[in-house]
Amino acid sequence: MDASKSLPARRRHPAWYVLAGGLVAGTLDITYAWAFWAVKAGVSAQRIFQSVAAGLLGEASFEGGAATAALGLALHYFIATTMSFMYYIVASRVALLRRRPVLCGVGYGLLLYGIMNYIVVPLSAAGGGSKDLLWVSLSILVHMFLIGVPIALATRLAHRT
Repeated sequence: MDASKSLPARRRHPAWYVLAGGLVAGTLDITYAWAFWAVKAGVSAQRIFQSVAAGLLGEASFEGGAATAALGLALHYFIATTMSFMYYIVASRVALLRRRPVLCGVGYGLLLYGIMNYIVVPLSAAGGGSKDLLWVSLSILVHMFLIGVPIALATRLAHRT
């Protein structure tokens, strides 16, 4: 007899899915950033993580070695999981966000791109971001499909538990 059929299915807490959505989106985003800049300009992963920490520390983040890189990585995942949590909260009240996760996730990714690049980054200690046309174009797509959609799909799963 198959033991898995005799045991009741264990349901995960919705927070697990929200966290997973943030971790997946954060991982895809930071991998894209590192790969893009590694190929284009030979930039190391440490420097990418430090550029995130620059939002708090400014230029000093690039002199902090592994410590500021770790801070940047932690901040990056904090931001990604916060984005996931916010989508989950709004989706709790707006059924369309749960029913159409791909379409709404694409829209959410566009919204996140705008908020991050036109509000958060300019107001941070990092100043402005890159104006490289390829970077900007790909970043918009990444926000739509690799950040917004995974968060929306994870939220849909969270609401099914």
